Amino acid sequence: MAKVLITMPDEFLNRVDGLADSERRTRSELIREALKNYMRRLSKNQMEQASRNADLLDSILG
Repeated sequence: MAKVLITMPDEFLNRVDGLADSERRTRSELIREALKNYMRRLSKNQMEQASRNADLLDSILG
């Protein structure tokens, strides 16, 4: 597994660590899960936008 160095404000990191502790997870687990969810949501939004574009094009072309 690769290691990644990221920079974030101390206060934000404290909030991340607090959340990880409350869920009994490591910081890395929490950040990985957050990124996976972000990527899924982004992908879903892109598919929905493509569908809306296809519907619009279909209505224009009749």
